[in-house]
Amino acid sequence: MTTAGDPRPHGPDLGATPTGPGLRRHRHRRWARRCALGLAVLVLGAAGAGWAAYEKLNGNITADNDAASELARYEKERPTALVRDAQNILIIGSDSRSGQGNGQYGRDSGTERSDTTILLHLGANRHSATAVSLPRDLMVNVPACHRPDGSRTRPGLTMFNYAFAAGGSACTIRTVEKLTNVRIDHHMVVDFRGFKKMVDALDGVQVCLKQPIDDQAAKLKLPAGRVTLDGEQALGYVRARESLGDGSDTERMERQQRFLGALVSKVRSNDVLLNPVKLYPVLDAATSSLTTDPALASLRGLYELVRGLRNLPTEHVQFLTVPRTPYPNNTNRDQLVQPAAEKLFTRLRMDQPVEVTKEVPAESATKPSAPAPDGGDGVESHGDGKSDGMRPVEPGAPERSPEPPPTFRGNTAAQDVCG
Repeated sequence: MTTAGDPRPHGPDLGATPTGPGLRRHRHRRWARRCALGLAVLVLGAAGAGWAAYEKLNGNITADNDAASELARYEKERPTALVRDAQNILIIGSDSRSGQGNGQYGRDSGTERSDTTILLHLGANRHSATAVSLPRDLMVNVPACHRPDGSRTRPGLTMFNYAFAAGGSACTIRTVEKLTNVRIDHHMVVDFRGFKKMVDALDGVQVCLKQPIDDQAAKLKLPAGRVTLDGEQALGYVRARESLGDGSDTERMERQQRFLGALVSKVRSNDVLLNPVKLYPVLDAATSSLTTDPALASLRGLYELVRGLRNLPTEHVQFLTVPRTPYPNNTNRDQLVQPAAEKLFTRLRMDQPVEVTKEVPAESATKPSAPAPDGGDGVESHGDGKSDGMRPVEPGAPERSPEPPPTFRGNTAAQDVCG
């Protein structure tokens, strides 16, 4: 009750500190407001950090606009893509000595060379991936290309890695397309530093050594058996040639293919693609020294390319080398083995399967096929003079089963490194 003349209203004192149940409700509302504010700060901070990370990774990638312009000049002579959604990516490992950390591999002459070149074919259904190594000493017809200084090279028969040294990625792409008649949809150029950083971001990659390595030139001293290589060791392992094995470029490429298979398995086994904490440093390393065609020069472009590969079984990721044999005029050079090489290129163009095995029989596709008994090419022609590549089936004869895919020497990402 209030006394006469008291202006305060009847009821509870609204300005008084709550007690009992009222105090608990007051504290709960205050705690809820603070939590909401903190959550809003965290969401905004995460969004800001996510955007900053995206922008950093996006900015890491260099767009190869010069190559795009050069290829546009020769669009009419380039092959046509035959299978929708199949993709062919040319991956070039540059041995450039420029850039931070690359000088230790030799003097920077100002000329980049393609230390490794791989034609990666992704099936239209993304159920298979085939990586074909192209030897740097392969004798090929290199077209006339523009040099960085504006001059023009002469076309001619020469070693494959001359194309990159003379005319960069555009010249290499045109050379590969003339060699294979396979349309190159995208390309990537990676230098030493990017390769090392990616291996380190994965905490190393495990390989299997049949014997110990003590190579001063490659700065490698490793025991036999299963060994986890860091970035520096991995680079020495895939680049060394004369001091490991028989010293041939053949064994060097096979070693690179086995390492790439182990690299793919490492990424898949750690669920890197689905774990942002693990994925970011790998992406940062992979993009920091990456030059690509403009369509891939963004995280969105790269994502669109690889999003269908997350569920690709490692046994369907294959590595092989294009069939070749020593070049007659110089045994230190290579030439293609026909018709095996053309059979491989045709299947890539048509998005048809190939198979790899560790050991290929003597009659395999890596050696020239013997001529047919009639002196022809082994394919019967029909009366109209045309051939569909199949022999006619006689009436009443059992239907022939489809021919198995050709087999080449190579490995898959699922194969045990010590197997």
